[in-house]
Amino acid sequence: MATAHNNLDSTNDKNVPSGTDKVVVIVRAEWNKEITSSLSQAAVSTLKEHGVSDDGIIIIDVPGAVELTYAAKQLHEKEDPDAVIVIGCVIQGETKHFDYVCQSITYGVTELNLSYDAPTIFCVLTDNNIEQSRARSGGIHGNKGTEAAVAALKMMAIIE
Repeated sequence: MATAHNNLDSTNDKNVPSGTDKVVVIVRAEWNKEITSSLSQAAVSTLKEHGVSDDGIIIIDVPGAVELTYAAKQLHEKEDPDAVIVIGCVIQGETKHFDYVCQSITYGVTELNLSYDAPTIFCVLTDNNIEQSRARSGGIHGNKGTEAAVAALKMMAIIE
């Protein structure tokens, strides 16, 4: 569980590598757009803060969370990016749908990381309610979009 003041912070972490000359694709789910927009805005801001140019950031929207991995695969192949960040938000409901969606995305991102040289970063909130999602997309638990961008920058540096 996320805790306040225990986040990857792009401004306080002196070990965040430069993103100069890098290309990062962000695949964002339209479902729960309030949350996914906030996450992607934070990711873009962090990437730019660390040298990724406007031209080096490609944002693609997909209908929902399950579509994230398909689009990420296609973009790995067509754009040959240095990293892909998948951004989504799945909120627990009354049925098992939540479990299947979360499992599908987690498995899919793992497969992408094993299949491509460029990392795929998991930025999919899996919360019990919208309040938890808001807390993790700019609220008391920071913004996981920032953390995803920092993770992408650090993972890209591994393969240099």
